[in-house]
Amino acid sequence: MPTLVSWNVNGLRSVLGKGLLDFIDRRAPDVLCLQEIKLSEAHVPALALPFEHQFWHHAVKPGYSGTAILSRVKPKRVLRDFPGKQTHPLEGRILAAEFADYWLVNVYVPNSQRELLRLPYRQKEWDPAFRKFLTDLAREKPVVVCGDFNCAHEEIDLANPASNRRNAGFTDEERAGFTDLLNAGFVDVFRQKHPGEKGHYSWWTYRMGARARNIGWRIDYFLVSTPLAKQVSKAVIWPEVMGSDHCPVAIELSAKL
Repeated sequence: MPTLVSWNVNGLRSVLGKGLLDFIDRRAPDVLCLQEIKLSEAHVPALALPFEHQFWHHAVKPGYSGTAILSRVKPKRVLRDFPGKQTHPLEGRILAAEFADYWLVNVYVPNSQRELLRLPYRQKEWDPAFRKFLTDLAREKPVVVCGDFNCAHEEIDLANPASNRRNAGFTDEERAGFTDLLNAGFVDVFRQKHPGEKGHYSWWTYRMGARARNIGWRIDYFLVSTPLAKQVSKAVIWPEVMGSDHCPVAIELSAKL
């Protein structure tokens, strides 16, 4: 059964020096989706990553953002960004690959930033455009979307909800946008598989020993079109995997790559 893995590596060259190749060898993902790769196209040949099919989407700004899909199966086609004329910053945030039974979308959703400077863009422009992008793809075939959504959806998805209200990643606006996405026909498969379970997080600040104390947030997700949910046999978070301030998340999905 194919294993799909998503990981915000917070700098791909950095995590390569912290055990990424060992992780790939041990977990043997069929597809590895990366966010925040923070590198340019010129760096790719030197990485020597063990995947036959590699697709990269670099931000215009050097050393910023960016996504990648690394696959053992060749997709039918690959898309970058929203379709049509780009009105969004060229930050390498969306990479989509069409496989036999579904679209796989890798996303690095914009952070609303301190003092919520980017929240209006996130709420009024990005979230509606991304939701439309996914629902348009879903008219062709089911969709799997994974990545760093920069949002803890419910109080259960972060260790300290009360003290983080109105902080980036836990505003009412961001949470409502996530709810709207689920209502558009998607399932948060980790929460479906682990209803009511607390303490499952995928990101921890580097400050105050937060990771060792498991004071974290669940902001990295796999969502699937509702018809695919019954084909997900496992949805997991691997907090023991180090190398980034995020950890990998994964699903096993019986649908064909």
